[in-house]
Amino acid sequence: MITAAAQFGALVRASRKANGLKAWQLAERVDIDAKHLGRIERGEKQPSFELIIALAQVLNVSPSKFFDFELANSDPRVLRNQINRLLKGKNKEQLQRAREVLKNLFQY
Repeated sequence: MITAAAQFGALVRASRKANGLKAWQLAERVDIDAKHLGRIERGEKQPSFELIIALAQVLNVSPSKFFDFELANSDPRVLRNQINRLLKGKNKEQLQRAREVLKNLFQY
């Protein structure tokens, strides 16, 4: 299951990229370390309320955009990441079963 922090981070990353900013550029503008921003975008750290507001201001979005998890689930990159996380650490047999399920799902 994808955590709320990971979904939040994916939306921050998508907003950053939509604004044509590199992670270090956004981090600099909100006065945090680029590594900290990376951790937020990966869902490893949760930002303070003040940082959420600063990110939204720099990215010219409402802070609520970062909590629109339904939107995060419609982003193909987010969906691929979610699938990859589900498959991470699975053994050969489990991966073969997953492939068969996907193969059957997409057969017409």
